[in-house]
Formats: sequence, structure tokens, C-alpha cells
Amino acid sequence: MPEFLMATEDADMQAYFREIAVFMVDTFRIDYAEAVARVNEAFEEQEFDPYPDVICHEMPEYWAYGLYYGEVPYWDESADRSEWTVRPAPSRDSPSWTVESPEGC
Repeated sequence: MPEFLMATEDADMQAYFREIAVFMVDTFRIDYAEAVARVNEAFEEQEFDPYPDVICHEMPEYWAYGLYYGEVPYWDESADRSEWTVRPAPSRDSPSWTVESPEGC
């Protein structure tokens, strides 16, 4: 099974989606499997052109914050992040989970 479910065979687009997932791991301290599941859930029904597809006009952090929190002013250093609510991860029985979680997660 592929890591990302989106309709693209372009290695550079796959790398772009991986950057989004890695940003979530590094910034939000979630495991990689959850980050990939969040990306898959958001984009699995879409088709993408080879890199740089139109979504690439945004940095991976833009998509990462949206997938994790929803619409938040992540760029605003004075934003009150304590009031941001984490969006639920995809259900564990969802096909979005294509990567195994580390043991204990």
C-alpha cells in the first residue's frame, strides 16, 4: 500500500506531502503515522498535477496547521495559541492510516 493515497505518481509531489507530514511531527509532536493519515484524509479524493501543483503555492506549514487545528492565524506571533483546538485525527479504522504507528501509540 502506498504511503499517500492521492492520485499522483510524481515523486516530487509525494515529497511535498511528506514535508507536510514531517512538519506536523516536528511541530505538533504527533507520530508520523497520524500525520500521514491527516494528509491522506484531507487530500485522498483529489488529483494532483506533477510538482509544482497549484497547492504548492502554499508552504507545507500552511497545510499542516490547517490539518491539525483548522483555520488559525499560525503566522501571527501574538496569536493566543492556548485557545486553538486540535482537530480530531482520522478514525483508526479509516483507510487513511497507511503507515504503522510505533508500538504503544
